[in-house]
Amino acid sequence: MGISAATIDETYDLMVEKLSRVVPEFELRYKAELVHEINRLKKERGAVILGHNYMEPALYHTVPDIVGDSLELARRAAETDKDPIVFCGVRFMAETAKILNPDKTVLLPAKVAGCSLAESITGEDVRKLKARFPGIPVVTYVNCYAEVKAETDICCTSGNAVAVVESLDSDQVIFLPDEYLAQNVARETNKRLIVPTRGPKTVAAMAEAPGNVDFQMIGWHGRCEVHEKFTVEDIANVRRQFPEVVVLSHPECSAAVVEASDYSGSTSKMIQYVRDSGARSYLLLTECSMGDNIIAENPDKEMVRLCSVRCPHMNEITLEDTLASLKENRYVIDVPEDIRVRAKSAVDRMLEIG
Repeated sequence: MGISAATIDETYDLMVEKLSRVVPEFELRYKAELVHEINRLKKERGAVILGHNYMEPALYHTVPDIVGDSLELARRAAETDKDPIVFCGVRFMAETAKILNPDKTVLLPAKVAGCSLAESITGEDVRKLKARFPGIPVVTYVNCYAEVKAETDICCTSGNAVAVVESLDSDQVIFLPDEYLAQNVARETNKRLIVPTRGPKTVAAMAEAPGNVDFQMIGWHGRCEVHEKFTVEDIANVRRQFPEVVVLSHPECSAAVVEASDYSGSTSKMIQYVRDSGARSYLLLTECSMGDNIIAENPDKEMVRLCSVRCPHMNEITLEDTLASLKENRYVIDVPEDIRVRAKSAVDRMLEIG
């Protein structure tokens, strides 16, 4: 990945060749200067840039050395010998890179770059659940902060969540924090899911009278603010207009949306599906920029434009801030050592399953 060019003009020409279908030419001219300077400074500092699949096209296709979904980026972060690591993604991803690389500097180009899903749960929430349901293993979606990972037996991604749950020698599991991903994993593993209503009284009552509650998976009320917007009605409306469209959904969508789709998988799996498929048009039910990134790589294929908003947190990562991050060493990610060590155990177990 990335663009290697000796001059700004060469950088611009390469960007036009790759991105003219999805980025206006005047914008490419301006951004070519930023891309050229980022790549020059990256080489000078011996840095590596990791880019999530949700990055906007002018960044995604030009400056990252490695792109992918959460699992791929976590794996590659664990393998890199580069320092610093600049993470073009959201904060929990940069934290994961720091968990795996305690002696390296990890930089996040945006000061906040949070996540509605990650912010739905705290380490204290997990401790309370474990106290109410003792002995039940905890699986936590990697889209959470380090303090939550530290309370977890094993992490998972959307791509390996089913494999992680099936790897546990347990009839019951606590699966946090994505309610919709839990629905989809429960469906694939034939487990009965309960999602306690918020508040300790409901959870306490369930724990005290387990015979009255039939469950094999305990979920949480966390949702991605982008993926929860997609509906079955959206799919039906698009299919009426475009009967041949192939519908791809992310497992963070509701179980009903996933069931109504032709394929559901992680961002990397959806990208690979489009590459390998002979279909011409696709409806992509995930973050909008990924559709543009796929179009740039597959000029013979089309995306039906349903989505009109980006993830506001991913959108905080810009070329301007990526350059400033390299120049000024901002913003440095730190994870307290006691939390990092416990979180690393859960992440390592996830990486072993792959």
